[in-house]
Amino acid sequence: MDRRARKKAQTRTLIRETAQRLFAERGFEAVTIADIAAAADVAVQTVFNHFPTKEDLFFDGHTPWVDGAAEAVRSRPVGTAPLDALHAYLVDRVALHVRQLTTSEGRLFDATLEASPALRARERELHHEATARLGDALYEVWTTEGGAPAVPEDVHTAASVTAAVWLAAVRTLIVQHRQLLTGPAAALLGDTEQGVTRACSIADQVFSGLGTAMSPPASKGLRPTG
Repeated sequence: MDRRARKKAQTRTLIRETAQRLFAERGFEAVTIADIAAAADVAVQTVFNHFPTKEDLFFDGHTPWVDGAAEAVRSRPVGTAPLDALHAYLVDRVALHVRQLTTSEGRLFDATLEASPALRARERELHHEATARLGDALYEVWTTEGGAPAVPEDVHTAASVTAAVWLAAVRTLIVQHRQLLTGPAAALLGDTEQGVTRACSIADQVFSGLGTAMSPPASKGLRPTG
């Protein structure tokens, strides 16, 4: 990176870290863009040049999962079925989230999110974006390689439905563990790895069931249509 690019990246990092610190201290709704600009010693327009919305500031660096599921399908090892790759990725994502919730930083992030209607709405938008990207990835591999679920028989619909069902399942698991690990019952889970093991076991059962239900019959795999 040249000097100008480094300076720009440093300013972006400063703004993000300042904003996320203020959100943690005061709550998302109580912090304005002007507050962030003043604390970071930059102009308000500089903040907007890097982050179009306050929600973007909050989530910056925390949303690799928006592309993660689709990327897991596209970059899976040779010989690995798309849903097997998706299964492994989503179990790992649940484990990562549980580990994050055992840290003070992770609990504070989720507590701030849960306390803000605007952030919860943005999280839902990001979830829908992830679902659309996963649907596109599944459609691509199933139209080129075959193996789409037998029901529904249209590949595009099969990809969209599969993406919606699987990501809805992982979102439900994550939200439930978020509430459990940040509430009074957190102490009942024991140490971090016990919580991770329990969460992964539940996730594995859920995705194993979904994989079985949505697999094409062994005797006649569905071929791509068009």
